[in-house]
Amino acid sequence: MTTDTIEQTREPTRSRAVFSQEDFGLIRTAIAHYLREVQEQPESVKYANLYHRLGRVA
Repeated sequence: MTTDTIEQTREPTRSRAVFSQEDFGLIRTAIAHYLREVQEQPESVKYANLYHRLGRVA
């Protein structure tokens, strides 16, 4: 077997999670605080959507 053949037969390495479940909770808390600061700005809608998406994960 050549090196090329060996490389092709290996299964891809599983990716590792970047954030833990606790991290999602912390990020969600930080976004909730930021939402209160920018509630009158148009971009607040994007942060509100992100906040709700993170709620499904955590």
